[in-house]
Amino acid sequence: MNDDDITDAAWRLVDAARWGEPCEPVRDLIDTDDLAAAYRVQALVSRYREENGHRVVGHKVGLSSAPRLHLVGDSTSGIGTLFDDMAYGDREPISLDSLLQPRVGVGVAFVLGRDLDLERPTVADVIRATDFVLPAIEIVDSRIFGWDVTPAEAVADNASSGAFVLGSIPRPLAGVDLVGATTVLTEVGRDGDLAGAIAGNPIVAVTSLARALAARGVALRAGDVVLSGAVGQAVPVIGPGAFHARIAGLGELTATFVEREAA
Repeated sequence: MNDDDITDAAWRLVDAARWGEPCEPVRDLIDTDDLAAAYRVQALVSRYREENGHRVVGHKVGLSSAPRLHLVGDSTSGIGTLFDDMAYGDREPISLDSLLQPRVGVGVAFVLGRDLDLERPTVADVIRATDFVLPAIEIVDSRIFGWDVTPAEAVADNASSGAFVLGSIPRPLAGVDLVGATTVLTEVGRDGDLAGAIAGNPIVAVTSLARALAARGVALRAGDVVLSGAVGQAVPVIGPGAFHARIAGLGELTATFVEREAA
């Protein structure tokens, strides 16, 4: 592939987001297993967003489970960039106009209190840099029609980032045990809960993310939000409504989706 292919793939994804219409996969432009090319596409899309006034507020570990996608939280997995227009508070209305094919999952947000600008940060460095943690609802989305994505395409599409909701009560990392913490996700007004548990150690996931970013010359900064990876299968958002999430020992929050505006 050449630079034109990278640029064309980036613009296909940018146009899908800009016009609110999912696009065809980009595997005709980048190989399905070429993560290096995928990150080049992601970087172009991110640069476009920054040039259009959006501010980077953090990063995320790619989903561990999503339709037709399997990514794990290490240096070869999907890592995405979080922007200011993706950030929402508990119960803050989220317009479905801003999303294409959203799905929700429960996660943990680490908020840094100091820079993490090291070549190879350790778990201890991450713990020391973390100001507090919050329960989060991660809203994944795909600019590619029908979530027909390969791992490389998910990476190119900013690790399928859509939006995220943060809880309102910060807790010190030393005050919670995140390993194996149980989670419950409920669609308000519908029967049945989706119960789960945090797999692995979120601190290790954040450390792996920090190392992967450092390898690309990117440092985590004080104030950054880091999402350590959503738990389990992401649930489709069909229309207006609300999803309530609870993480044992950490707290609860609600993501509220409101109607699309009439064309």
